Amino acid sequence: MNLSEQTPRDPKVVVMDFLHTVFNRHEVDEGLTRCVGPTYRQHNPGVPDGVEGFRAHFKQYFQDQPQGSLEVKRMFSDGNFVTVHLHWFERPGDRGSAVMDIFRLENGRIVEHWDVMQPIPEVPANNNTMF
Repeated sequence: MNLSEQTPRDPKVVVMDFLHTVFNRHEVDEGLTRCVGPTYRQHNPGVPDGVEGFRAHFKQYFQDQPQGSLEVKRMFSDGNFVTVHLHWFERPGDRGSAVMDIFRLENGRIVEHWDVMQPIPEVPANNNTMF
């Protein structure tokens, strides 16, 4: 069965698979193959556009930051859009960053991405967490 004959997976399942495969297991090629469409539009100004730009950027990133990982805190979907609130760590023990990602999917594959990142302060102005 080729990909065009398969029933698209739930958008949240696709995004969770992508995040876990790429950002926790650092299997960039595998995550792209399984979860990303033939075109990929990137809105993060620090990451090159397109599938190959993403691949090159994150392969190098994980060579430089081999302990990078994330924890998904919550996930919402609306049609072909999935929003993820997550905690990103560059290495174990760091405070990390709060991240909001938005993914757009077509035919069960990620084709577009936006994100906003906020470092977690050492001394917050209140006792609420960012999660």
